[in-house]
Amino acid sequence: MTAVLRAEWTKLRTIRSTVWLLVLTFVISVGLAAASGFSVRQAYQSGNAAMVRPDFDPVYSGFVGLLYGQLALIAFGALLVTTEYSSGTIRATIAAIPRRFRAYAGKLLVGGGTALVVALATAVVSWPVNQAGLGPYGVSIGTPGVPRAIVGAAVYLTLVCALSAGVGALLRNSALTLGILIPLFFIIGPILSRLPGVSEAARFLPDQAGLQIMAVGARGLTPLQGLLVVLGWTVVALTAGYLRLRR
Repeated sequence: MTAVLRAEWTKLRTIRSTVWLLVLTFVISVGLAAASGFSVRQAYQSGNAAMVRPDFDPVYSGFVGLLYGQLALIAFGALLVTTEYSSGTIRATIAAIPRRFRAYAGKLLVGGGTALVVALATAVVSWPVNQAGLGPYGVSIGTPGVPRAIVGAAVYLTLVCALSAGVGALLRNSALTLGILIPLFFIIGPILSRLPGVSEAARFLPDQAGLQIMAVGARGLTPLQGLLVVLGWTVVALTAGYLRLRR
């Protein structure tokens, strides 16, 4: 297994697209967090408070950048698996590691571990940056529930990356994988959560459940329930991907 992990680490760090996607995750999240905080502060100080949402929450505002930065991490998870199919190198991987579970686990451990490090760094930096932008309208990182929400955000991003890898292993196609996941996270989930009659069910979609992990205060599902929902989606995706690889 040590050799498998070493091989997967070599693949990951020598493919420029995956490295750049990790960098973009951090840059997009932190950049949007700063811009969001500063724009809200300007609106308040210029007397245009009406431009700010009436339910504005400074704690939740710190995670706005992450919701867009996760796009790069979704792509990273998908490409972690699908690039080997598009290039044909999956043949060499399976020839070198005939035990499919070991090959699959090695890829997920290296990719997921790297995603966790990047996600944690992104969450820890972007939230204070947003609060600095908010200035007097922000809150302290010591506010009850905030440290837990920051760690939860990092865990959520890591699970989303793993979910994407599982769907990629199932579909074996980068465009198809991203064509399903990006609308799910950025179009279907947000729209259904606002439609009467289906909003209750939409809470169990991975993106909407993920919002509850980062929430401080009641917003529907509890943070633990949101975590379990996202974990369930991830386990199903990873299991389906493994069964396809094994077959």
